[in-house]
Amino acid sequence: MSDAMWTRGVEWLAAAATDPRRCKREWDQGDGIVLLEAGRYWDVLSMPDRLGMLALDLLWQAPRPFPGPTLVDTAAHRVGFFLPPDPGSRWIGAGLRRAGRGSWVAVPPPYRAARFLEWLVPPDGTGALHAPVTLELALRQANGTLAVLTPLGCR
Repeated sequence: MSDAMWTRGVEWLAAAATDPRRCKREWDQGDGIVLLEAGRYWDVLSMPDRLGMLALDLLWQAPRPFPGPTLVDTAAHRVGFFLPPDPGSRWIGAGLRRAGRGSWVAVPPPYRAARFLEWLVPPDGTGALHAPVTLELALRQANGTLAVLTPLGCR
């Protein structure tokens, strides 16, 4: 990623903060993690890491478009996909959690990991997000693959 993309990614992500300047300072001088409110610029769909990593791998395959911002929490073993805000959306599935308006998401800066949080696909500053339909298809395929690979009772 070029320096201009990193800069745009920082500005785009910090815009979700109540005080973007303070957000950027905290990324640089604090512990590197800030809480940002979901629901204005994006929602986050999080899921168990096995499902999320497999779905992300499927999203990288052609002819699908380039995946949107994706975050991994190695301590919680979860992957979060940034989607367009949609208060009416319902995601149903074991372990799926949607963070929308009124929810807060811990995020590191787009240019480095912080403690247990790391960008698998950092925001590029264009506002590009995961397309819900494309993500749903990848999740269905990933879930089917895991069902075949995981012996009954060992999930």
